[in-house]
Amino acid sequence: MFSSPVISILRGVLKGDSPSIENQNRLAESQFSFPNISLKTKLDYFPIAYQSIDDTCAKIGFSEAENLVLLWRVWLPLALQIHRKKQQKSSAIIQGILGLQGTGKTTLATILRLILMELGYNTVTLSIDDIYKTYSERQQLQKEDSRLILRGPPNTHDVDLGIELLDNIREGKCPVSIPRFDKSACEGMGDRSHPEIVNKKIDILLFEGWFVGVQPIKEQVFQSPPFPIVTEDDRQFAIDNNRRLEAYLPLWNRLDGLIVLSPIDYRLSQKWRKEAEQKMIAEGKGGMSEADVNQFVEYFWRSLHPELFITPLIESKRGVDVVIEIDSNHLPTRVF
Repeated sequence: MFSSPVISILRGVLKGDSPSIENQNRLAESQFSFPNISLKTKLDYFPIAYQSIDDTCAKIGFSEAENLVLLWRVWLPLALQIHRKKQQKSSAIIQGILGLQGTGKTTLATILRLILMELGYNTVTLSIDDIYKTYSERQQLQKEDSRLILRGPPNTHDVDLGIELLDNIREGKCPVSIPRFDKSACEGMGDRSHPEIVNKKIDILLFEGWFVGVQPIKEQVFQSPPFPIVTEDDRQFAIDNNRRLEAYLPLWNRLDGLIVLSPIDYRLSQKWRKEAEQKMIAEGKGGMSEADVNQFVEYFWRSLHPELFITPLIESKRGVDVVIEIDSNHLPTRVF
């Protein structure tokens, strides 16, 4: 992925060099295919886009080579696609980003926001976590359905709050109150924190989450479900969550498109979570054991199994702008 000649050419572009025809061909061969984004357009925007993300990427831990290549191959063309959408629409753009844990959806939203701000658009990020029901509401939910032991599955979000927010943004209302969620509140159970007040009209909202845009599926699929949907109770929990997805459709219908970050194997999300927890333990911060991680991740697979819900969405491309395939090193390998 990180070809030395390509990195050298991109460094030259940052310095104002105009690539030779041979080097333009090298850049063209190194890029992923994004419709209607020309090589010239990318070269024109590349220096200002790099400047907008450099400091943030350094804090995240990306190397210079990763910054250059990821910006060239993924981040900039995605930002330019959203830029093109906004040029064709007077109201705000609501761009969905779907990805399992570890695929980099939050990082992508952060990077895209910086680039789009540099292009002149007031851009705000929103996680599906930000519209969780309050701690007290989720406590009541758990009394009503003891299976909702963790926040995250369908029905743990305030969908009406999300719809109202997206409508306010689409209608250009100002100021807008953006809900925010504090995962550390209530001894780690999480609760709403103070909202972010945006006093300038929002041009683009980047709405990311682990099941943003996911559609209900036919219930006969649950007759032979994948692991860890094993017992009859597991199967009923999966069916109930599938039915609860219906309530989210009005929210998804307000999206102007969906970027899907798809690992080459959904089970990588479990591996990545274990690595993250092991790193935290090594740093003395405390973290989940391997058994705890397995229980945690498998709970979400029983809720909305990636094989059942994300794979069909990718295959149908319903409402999907682009799918970015992610390898075991968290790096993009293919765009389609």
